[in-house]
Amino acid sequence: MSAPPTERHASFLEAAKSIFWAFFGVRRRHHGEQDALKLTPLQIVAAGILGGAVFVLVLVLVVRVIVTSHGAAN
Repeated sequence: MSAPPTERHASFLEAAKSIFWAFFGVRRRHHGEQDALKLTPLQIVAAGILGGAVFVLVLVLVVRVIVTSHGAAN
């Protein structure tokens, strides 16, 4: 008899990678099902908030660079 498979939780990097691809809407069904088995709700929420914050900060940085390059003052 073989021992039942042990549950393995995903690392934060795996959760971040999953959320990154979810932002783009590109995810294979097989990978999504694997993520659903390995990721905890806390990991998903934390990675989503962090990913959203990074996305907003990048947008703000891009807008600031564009505005300053066109000579607009604060």
